[in-house]
Amino acid sequence: MPQAKIGVIGGSGLYDIEGMTDIEEVDINTPFGKPSDTITIGRLGGVKVAFLPRHGRGDHIPPTDVPARANIYALKSLGVEHIIGINSVGSLKEELKPGDLVIPDQLIDRTRSRINTFFRESIAVHIPFAEPFCPVLSQVVYQAAQDIGATAHRGGTYVVMEGPAFSTKAESYLYRSWGADAIGMTALPEAKLAREAEICYAIIACVTDYDCWHERHEPVTAEMILNVQRQNVDTAKKIIKLALGRIPEKRECDCPTALKTAFVTAPETISDKQKKELNLLIGKYLT
Repeated sequence: MPQAKIGVIGGSGLYDIEGMTDIEEVDINTPFGKPSDTITIGRLGGVKVAFLPRHGRGDHIPPTDVPARANIYALKSLGVEHIIGINSVGSLKEELKPGDLVIPDQLIDRTRSRINTFFRESIAVHIPFAEPFCPVLSQVVYQAAQDIGATAHRGGTYVVMEGPAFSTKAESYLYRSWGADAIGMTALPEAKLAREAEICYAIIACVTDYDCWHERHEPVTAEMILNVQRQNVDTAKKIIKLALGRIPEKRECDCPTALKTAFVTAPETISDKQKKELNLLIGKYLT
C-alpha cells in the first residue's frame, strides 16, 4: 500500500488539489468502517501527500455523519504523521471578516451526537488535550498563509457545534460572550481522534460569514457560504502547496507521544480482539 507522511482533509468545496502527480487512489476499510471517500495519494511540489475529502466528493455526508474515526485511522494506516484540515467557519468577531482565515489554537466542544474516541468497550484512555492543535504545524500553516498574502489570524477559539442547522441568535450571542472567535461544525471529533492517533493536527479555518449575531449583516445561509467558499478554497490550496515543503521531517512536539501517559486500563485486561483492531494505535505501548 502506498505511504504518505502528510495528509490533507478537505472541507466543503475542496474535493481535490490540482497539480498532484504520481496519483494513486486507495480504497481502505478500517475497524471503524470506510472513510468518507477513496484517498488520493500523490506528489505535490515533490512532497508525498494523502488527500481525503471530509464530506465525500460532491459533499454528500453531513457534519454529524462524517466517519471521523475511519478517516483518521485510514490516514494513520498510510503512515500519515501530519494532517492539515480545511474548515468553513462563521465569524464571531468584527475583525474576522468573510474571506479571512483563522489558524485557531483552541476548541470548545458543543457537539452531542458524535463518537469522539477510538477507545471504548472497557478501555480507558485520557489524552492530554489542553492544546488541541499542534503548535508547530499551526505555525507552519500560518507562515505559509502570510507568505502568499492571505489575511490570516494566528490563534483563536473555534466553537464546534453539532449542526446541521445554523445557530440561533441567542447561541451566537452566548458564544461571543465567551470570547470565542469562530464557529463551525467539523473540527471535532477530528482533532481529538488525531491526538489519540498521535498525529500532528492543524486547520485552516476559512471565514465565510458572520453567523447571525451581526446587526448589519444578514443571518448566514448556505448560499452565502458557497459564494465566499470558492475564494477561500483557492487560497487554502495555495497555502497547502507552500506549507507541505516546510513541515519538519522530525517531530519534536508532544503529539507523537500523546498516548504514552494516557492509559488507565491495564494492558493485560484488553481483549485480543481490541488489541488486534487497535494495534495500529497502541501496539507500541503493549509490547
